Amino acid sequence: MAHKIFLSHNHKDKFLVEPVALRLKEIFGQDQVFYDSWSIQPGDSIIEKIDQGLESPEFLFLFATQNSLASGMVKLEWQNALFAASKEKTRIVPVRGDGSEMPSILKQTMYVDMYTNGIEAAITTIVNVIHGNASFTPQHQGFSNLAYSQLLNEDGSVEITIRASHLFEPNPEFSFVLANVVLANLENDIKWGMKNDAPIMSSTGTYSHPTSGTSAAVMMRPIGASLAPNLPLTFVFSKKAEAFINIIGVSHKKGENNFVPVPLAQS
Repeated sequence: MAHKIFLSHNHKDKFLVEPVALRLKEIFGQDQVFYDSWSIQPGDSIIEKIDQGLESPEFLFLFATQNSLASGMVKLEWQNALFAASKEKTRIVPVRGDGSEMPSILKQTMYVDMYTNGIEAAITTIVNVIHGNASFTPQHQGFSNLAYSQLLNEDGSVEITIRASHLFEPNPEFSFVLANVVLANLENDIKWGMKNDAPIMSSTGTYSHPTSGTSAAVMMRPIGASLAPNLPLTFVFSKKAEAFINIIGVSHKKGENNFVPVPLAQS
């Protein structure tokens, strides 16, 4: 049976591809989406199944990354799709998954920029493309592009470094929750900012947790700084008084009044 949608990717990039596959499965049905994790079963011939999946799908989404562009199998998939596209049977849509340069033959093709816009916006664009909706509206389950680490210095100050693993983050604004600090005393007890005194915008508020109660929170957004792979951001909290600095959570602002927890990096 011919599939409507073929997801061409390297297995190392499944954390990027699987959220797309699951969303397309919900909308169009599993039988319309060729995704190797469910389209190829134990005992199946991999080449035969891929050949069946490439029987003129309406859409082939090429997840272009350093891994996939170096893969002979992925190259074979999209080159076969180019032949079908020349007969107006298949539409090839590249999905930019990292900073790699697109193959020359595909540079004239408009691509979905997951690297710049993030996974959720990319999924929306992909669904719109399949539906034939030209308008643009700006989850491997549990995947987080961000993670943070803590460093306690000898003087009692704490450095929080936030890193992006794969994708550029367009809004690097974060909330830091401090335990055992009263909001009214926050500015008297603690100083905060960016490492190397880079300029920021900041504000304070409270965070309510069902078990730990209400804690003070500091919101910070760097001015003119980007958060991207190989460009982490480091925030510094230092003591003005004897209070022990205990940061119990970091969240990323994804929208108005919408903060998403950033996981602690695995050591």
